[in-house]
Amino acid sequence: MPRRGRHDRFPLIRARLRVSLWIMFRYLRLISPFSYAQKLTLLASVPLIVAATAIAVVVALQARALAEREIDLLEAQLIEAKKAELRNYVTQARNGFYFIYGSAAPDDAEAKAQVAQILSAMIYGDDGQFFVYDYDGNALVSPRQTERINRNWRGQTDAEGTPVVDELIRIARDGAGFHSYLWPKTSTGEVGRMITYVTSFPSWRWAVGTGVFIDDVLASTASARADVQARVHRTFLYIGGITLTALLAVFISGMLVNLRERRLADAKLKRLTQRVFDAQEEERGRVARELHDGISQILVGVRYALDTARRKLDRGESGAEKPLGKGIASLAEAIAEVRRISRDLRPGVLDDLGLGPALKTLTEAFEARTGIATSFNTVVFRNRMDEDGKIALYRIAQEALTNIERHAGASRVAVDLRGHRKGATLRITDNGVGLGRLARDPASGGGLGLRNMQERVEQLGGQLRIESAPGGGTTIDATVPLTHMLPPEEENPDAPASARQDIAAQ
Repeated sequence: MPRRGRHDRFPLIRARLRVSLWIMFRYLRLISPFSYAQKLTLLASVPLIVAATAIAVVVALQARALAEREIDLLEAQLIEAKKAELRNYVTQARNGFYFIYGSAAPDDAEAKAQVAQILSAMIYGDDGQFFVYDYDGNALVSPRQTERINRNWRGQTDAEGTPVVDELIRIARDGAGFHSYLWPKTSTGEVGRMITYVTSFPSWRWAVGTGVFIDDVLASTASARADVQARVHRTFLYIGGITLTALLAVFISGMLVNLRERRLADAKLKRLTQRVFDAQEEERGRVARELHDGISQILVGVRYALDTARRKLDRGESGAEKPLGKGIASLAEAIAEVRRISRDLRPGVLDDLGLGPALKTLTEAFEARTGIATSFNTVVFRNRMDEDGKIALYRIAQEALTNIERHAGASRVAVDLRGHRKGATLRITDNGVGLGRLARDPASGGGLGLRNMQERVEQLGGQLRIESAPGGGTTIDATVPLTHMLPPEEENPDAPASARQDIAAQ
């Protein structure tokens, strides 16, 4: 009996899988104009869609495979029952006239006529009958299709091209067996699939058999397959409904979280912007004070000295050299003050010589200005750090020294700069009064300088740790990750050994 190929079993599943992939592709195309936060929210649903589609496909495939096995088993059992029934029919019929066949000679025409008459009378149901063909293909018994009697049917095939009479004769010559083919029903005239059991009367050269239509079996299996298809369809609908509900939940919760995070981000941005404005105003105020208290007063003194010298020169008096000398000295002092302010705003040594010399200059100036004993220790960096890292560590050191000068009351300060496998670390230690709670959480509040240090390090992906001992003293560790370290210089074999060691120490 022909059966459908495996490639024809799951057309609906394949079609829905293609539709799901197409929907996902269109989904990704549609979300491209959205903002970054919206894309994150929408893309969070992609794994859910993929998982739901995979689950639906696996469930459908497993359900179809299991159902197909069950249906095939049921079909085989029903057909085996039909075959057993046919075998019983033929066995009973043979037993009914075996007393005639068993004692008859091969050419006993009377015995053959009696047996043929008995078989012609054995009809059952709407289409059941016994048939007899001799080995030459002549129909000898066909009670429901009498027009076939005494005609030769060798070479007859059904609508599918399956040999009928020739195959029945071959099976009978081999002993007995079953054959399946399409045959018209005498009750309706419709063509149906029939299973036939045929056996042999070898001494008479007869093929005797009967058959039954298995349309009821095929109808049962077709109904079962339709029911499986309907169940798979409902399963897809259930999974689709669950997935849609989950997607809506993900989308709504994502939007709520998005709105909340946006409000928090906006508030944080406002605070950060305000801190930037405060820092700008503070820096402007500091520069304005230094200009007014330092350079402005010095330049006023220079002007008075020059005016005094001019008046003496106009009157022809002697002694103009003294105010001129004083003015020149004051002008040199103003130039030095301008250089100091410029160095505080952006030290040129940081760009020219690197971070190590810039920090050394900063600590020396801090010690000279405050009288606090300051030590500086470092390895040779040779501009090994990128621009962002150098500026961040320099500003952190500058801010830390300013805080020590204003608030710590320290008498000793140590600045240490080291490179290591994880990047570079700047450590500033003092023996002052400490920072208390701010040492545990620099971002919790308090001075703007601590928050600036924290934000500078976080912007580079580094870490800032502040430790304040109970008995006094504070240690600030600012670590910049390895990503901000430039590749090491190529070693020159002609360079001195000390220089190569300096490069290796970096």
